[in-house]
Amino acid sequence: MSPPHNHAHHSSAGAHGLTDIAPAAIIHTQAGPAGGSFVGNLLAGAAARGASDLILVADCPPTCFVSGTWLALEDRPIDAHTLCATLRDLLSEEQQAQLDEHRDLDLAIVLPDAGRYRVNLHYQRGTLAAAFRAIPADIPDFESLNLPRHVLSFADYPNGLVLITGGTGQGKSTTLATLVDHINQTRSAHIITIEDPVEFTLTSHRSLIEQREIGDDSPSFASALRHVLRQRPDVIVIGEMRDLETISTALTAAETGHLVLGSLHTSCTAQTLARIIDVFPPVQQPQIRVQLAASLRAIVCQTLVRDRLNESLVPATEILVATSAVRRALRDNEAHLIYSMIETGRTHGMHTLEQSLADLVKAGRIETDEALAATTDRGRLARILGISARSDDALTAAMLPKDAHTTEIPWAESSH
Repeated sequence: MSPPHNHAHHSSAGAHGLTDIAPAAIIHTQAGPAGGSFVGNLLAGAAARGASDLILVADCPPTCFVSGTWLALEDRPIDAHTLCATLRDLLSEEQQAQLDEHRDLDLAIVLPDAGRYRVNLHYQRGTLAAAFRAIPADIPDFESLNLPRHVLSFADYPNGLVLITGGTGQGKSTTLATLVDHINQTRSAHIITIEDPVEFTLTSHRSLIEQREIGDDSPSFASALRHVLRQRPDVIVIGEMRDLETISTALTAAETGHLVLGSLHTSCTAQTLARIIDVFPPVQQPQIRVQLAASLRAIVCQTLVRDRLNESLVPATEILVATSAVRRALRDNEAHLIYSMIETGRTHGMHTLEQSLADLVKAGRIETDEALAATTDRGRLARILGISARSDDALTAAMLPKDAHTTEIPWAESSH
């Protein structure tokens, strides 16, 4: 399935959807003919429409995600029996047992003539459902991502912690892959990635690359990281920093001379820093702030918004560079000062999400209403745009359709 737009961002399930439950696995051509052809045909149809995702839910039409919009792939719904049979036909007996036990299963599949996909199988209302995410065969060029150019330079750090963050489906995996590819093309290094599942298949060029998949190659992120430092890596890539042990080991690795690239499901810098610190018990947090201040290099938060110029998606970003002032604020437990440092740090390559959104609005790339919907600080963005600084409630009301202020419930008419 091809990417939905030029910047080719891919990640987990919607514009503003990847779950992380059971171990992942790779299926190549062993998918049964019924399931493989049925799903393959649907994926081919979605790819023809430029979709990045395909969702299959019982008694609903197949639905795909195209440039920020969910569209029915065909009018005919899929009945629950057919859907269950065809999805299970993709799985080995062991995977079926895992699905029955956990009720969720993450895996990557390769279907003949259809390509490679990241898949989550799950149950809803007692019936099996699936979410497919296309994984491009090739890593996109960094320029096609429409990210600030200096983000690529974050891969040139010899050590430290670089975080790529954002909500589900905001392109974190693709951005990480382009940074790894940049290292691979420009310097000699030993790169170890820890992923669930492996998405982009990387080929060693100037660097030696190992890709470890959770489930097949290691039971968990924490277990893989416990042993990775004995494998003499220069660069460690963590597909998702989920828990205390993973975050703790990542900080230690970054402190001890390794470049650690990781992702978190957080939407802004403040939330990212809080997530890292708050996962530890209060008694440990002062030491963690010191570790984080010493090891942090940069944070890139990204949010995809619709580009009105070509009906694709374009990233709005918030970028933090760990200057001496930022490090001091972290050490002294004054993280509340960091937003203003980002806001006034353009000369250091920093900007806030609101500044990025405002730049896109002023360039005619996105609509004002979409920019307001993409930020949690609408008042601040309104001031940057020169809109009268109404309260968040007033701005929310202004964004609603005119008839949304009535008390009528349209779908309740059938009950009368």
